[in-house]
Amino acid sequence: MPRVAVVTDSTAALPPGLAEQVGLHVVPLEVSVDGARHAEGVDVTPDQLLHALERGARVTTSQPPPSAFAAAYERAAAAGAHEIVSVHLSGEMSGTVRSARTAATVSPVPVRVVDSRGAALGLGFAALAAARRAASPLTTSDAGEGAGDARPVGRAAAVRRWLARAARREGEAEPTWPDAEQVAAAATVAAQSARVWFLVDSLDHLRRGGRLGAGAAALGTVLGLRPLLSLQDGRLVVAEKVRTRRAARERLEHLALAEIAARAGARVGVHHVGPPDAADALARRLADAAGSHVVETLVADAGAVLAAHAGPGLLAVVVADA
Repeated sequence: MPRVAVVTDSTAALPPGLAEQVGLHVVPLEVSVDGARHAEGVDVTPDQLLHALERGARVTTSQPPPSAFAAAYERAAAAGAHEIVSVHLSGEMSGTVRSARTAATVSPVPVRVVDSRGAALGLGFAALAAARRAASPLTTSDAGEGAGDARPVGRAAAVRRWLARAARREGEAEPTWPDAEQVAAAATVAAQSARVWFLVDSLDHLRRGGRLGAGAAALGTVLGLRPLLSLQDGRLVVAEKVRTRRAARERLEHLALAEIAARAGARVGVHHVGPPDAADALARRLADAAGSHVVETLVADAGAVLAAHAGPGLLAVVVADA
């Protein structure tokens, strides 16, 4: 079986069932609605949170405690993992990475924590890349991976590679599996390739949650503009300013298509908060226009945590390398 287990958090916003399909362990963030605490994706759904926001409930979020990650690491080790790669929401936006690193110090097996510097499927595609890499037996070319790399290789990883080469020389039929270094590298490459754009109906939720400065929020409330938001260096920033929501949606689509065209192959994710009609239609237009450049398209609710910060009406696009 694969040697490396992959853990992520619920802000990866993966479509239902996909995490289980690829063997991802998901640790939920916490959502508080009028003081009542819930685990995202466990006992509060995006629809429930949307209704709470629409009725004016006080909604806050917080990162999982280290004990939640420690429990996930223990379960992965008990299931047979020799190492763990833990891929999470940008450390510039949440303390989730810090909680994971704290838990890693007491894990029964070694843990590599990866700060994706992203959110939503910008994180989700990185976690998926790691899980798919972990579940793919090494080939002959994989065995030499990193041989010309100047970065230091851990002793355990070097020993495993030597054993893998020895097993192949002796005609060993058992497959060999990637180590944590290789799995973490897959997550990092995918995360660094991702571009994320957000369009929201109101910037007030982001301002109140501290994810966007008051000056940037004033673009929407005072000037009546529809800013397109993006992630840069792990932080949420205003990428462009557009006059109307229709124009903003058209610009969002244009930016995504340009980004897809610039890559040999792309994975595309479209998020929504509320009815999925606009997200489904945008995903179809992107897939039809891009053709074979798109190897995977995912449409998913943004999740309770992102909905709490972005508010109703969110439409987001993520483009990452295939």
